[in-house]
Amino acid sequence: MGRDSLRVSEIFFSLQGETKTVGLPTIFIRLTGCPLRCQYCDTAYAFYGGIRYDLDTVMTEIKKYHTHYVTVTGGEPLAQKACLKLLTRLCDEGYEVSLETSGAMPIVNVDSRVVKVLDIKTPGSLEVEKNHWDNVLYLLPHDQVKFVICHQEDYAWAKQVIQKYSLAEKCHILLSPSYQQMQPRDLADWILRDQLPVRLQVQLHKYLWGDVPGR
Repeated sequence: MGRDSLRVSEIFFSLQGETKTVGLPTIFIRLTGCPLRCQYCDTAYAFYGGIRYDLDTVMTEIKKYHTHYVTVTGGEPLAQKACLKLLTRLCDEGYEVSLETSGAMPIVNVDSRVVKVLDIKTPGSLEVEKNHWDNVLYLLPHDQVKFVICHQEDYAWAKQVIQKYSLAEKCHILLSPSYQQMQPRDLADWILRDQLPVRLQVQLHKYLWGDVPGR
């Protein structure tokens, strides 16, 4: 395998559980490895291991599924340098591509056709110090910023970040209740009370299948 190979934890076909394409059949390419250790992480199995694929093999695998939507996720996909080439290859092949990234890695070189879903880490994640704030400068109108909210203090913090960086003027904003840590209804009530220009999202796949890897 050459420099353009990637360590892949899994490739699977499911419904998109989050973001603006929620509910759409989507191919997920989960890359191995992550420099963060968020306390609510549900993909710790992707920290290690995986199988090394070259880009041609990845493309062969995803062509088994009949959808135009592909999400590259992790772990932290940008921790592998060849992820950038994978994203461009997917776009060149005509897929609608999204990238789920923790925000701890620079996004400046991500292909502009990719929808970047930037997960800004809240204090409740226990990894707030890993946020790479320069990433905000490279957000495009089709991109999405996500905050996983663990408690009311996280919500208040997210509101300050949204205002400080004028995020509502840059891209879409998603607020997600941390699974089984807070009630979605409480977050919904706070959003409506404060009239925030955000989208409430819950993890559809977990409501359908529970906390099952590869779904």
